[in-house]
Amino acid sequence: MAYEQLVTDILAAVGGKDNITRATHCATRLRLVLKDEKAVDKEKVDSLEKVAGSVFSGGQYQIIIGMSVPDVHKEFLTVMGAPEVDEEVVEEKETNLFNRFFKAIVGIMSPTFGVMAAAGIIKAFVSLALSAGLLAETDGAYQVWYAISEAFFYYLPIWVGFNASKVFGGNQFIGAALGAALIYPDIVALQSAGEAISFFGIPIVLVNYTQSLFPAMLAAWVAAKIEKFFMKHIHETINWMLTPALTFLITAPLAFLAIGPVMTWLSNALATVVMAIYGISPILFGIIGGAFWQLVVIFGLHYAFVPILINNTFNLGQDPLNAVFSVTVTALAGAAIGFALKTKNPKNKSLGYSVGVTGLVGITEPIIYSVALPYRRQFIYAMISGGIAGAIQGFNHAVAYAFGGGGLFAFPLFIGPDGNMKSFYSFLIASIIAFFGPIILNLVFGTGEESKK
Repeated sequence: MAYEQLVTDILAAVGGKDNITRATHCATRLRLVLKDEKAVDKEKVDSLEKVAGSVFSGGQYQIIIGMSVPDVHKEFLTVMGAPEVDEEVVEEKETNLFNRFFKAIVGIMSPTFGVMAAAGIIKAFVSLALSAGLLAETDGAYQVWYAISEAFFYYLPIWVGFNASKVFGGNQFIGAALGAALIYPDIVALQSAGEAISFFGIPIVLVNYTQSLFPAMLAAWVAAKIEKFFMKHIHETINWMLTPALTFLITAPLAFLAIGPVMTWLSNALATVVMAIYGISPILFGIIGGAFWQLVVIFGLHYAFVPILINNTFNLGQDPLNAVFSVTVTALAGAAIGFALKTKNPKNKSLGYSVGVTGLVGITEPIIYSVALPYRRQFIYAMISGGIAGAIQGFNHAVAYAFGGGGLFAFPLFIGPDGNMKSFYSFLIASIIAFFGPIILNLVFGTGEESKK
């Protein structure tokens, strides 16, 4: 009941229970879909003690809570007297196909981010231990840790299929089974051996779907549509068994004949195009990406980049884009700490330190909405330092070898599978500049509190 008063105050400021269609949350934000956004008293919400700010974005009213948001969300549902509503049950206010597509990807992948980051960190440390001679490939410790770090990525289609089915409103185990079929050992062996197979005379283009994202996702979407059709037309006494069977019979061949090959081609083409843009000038990309990435986050456009970053990591084994974007997290953390060091206001000092520490572990939203936007000079400091740090990453052709968290947790992601430390050292130098740049700018030019509007 620790957050009951906070929830009560939020409800009063957003127009009450009857004005809320759905309440969900992400890593730091309580996300509300409202019937009437004009009923919101935004100033009142922003002034609440445990709220770091709020913003209307993507058909949602997003309230920045911080790392305690899961507990606040749980209390929110309790006070409302309503169970948590699955994303696919409620009709989205956002009808733009582009936005819906990328939001679906984020919804599918976000539950795995923590485990994905953990697997990437373990993989990096195991590689480092191997190159340093602390472990050998024949050691049991190496084999066990390597297995758990590699398993998550190898079997990614299963996790994607499971989560995608939930997002698309289908049976999650149907999606998981389809993902598992794509990487079934006999199928992988046939692909590796270069053997040809057909489905009733129709040639199947065999592709290695291990570590893939899009084929399992689209297969789960198709399966959800087919499943819903049969659920409506088969009697309830037998649909529990017959519907999954018919869904498998139809979707599995489609996955191997069309969905898998087409989505693999599209994902490879996407990676090629993006890498070609980066290849024109890595330094220029680093400056622009390092300076403006957090602005992209504010407008919610970062969703569009998530599949690209993940696709690069899994298909290419490395990603130079996230190597640039990662330094912006450190720059914002530096801005918050610099703000805290310079300010004379005790409340702002405490605020700066608290959100700065949050930024160091990879969560930037509290900094953006409580410090960087209200005191715009802080955003400028972060952009300047982020642009310089991004240029360093681009100049060194730094790459992230795994997809994971930001801030301090990003460092292991820059250790190569073979123990190559070039990108690690580049990220270390860039992070130092990104972090201390805003601190120095604050100490020299001030926090900008006097010009706050």
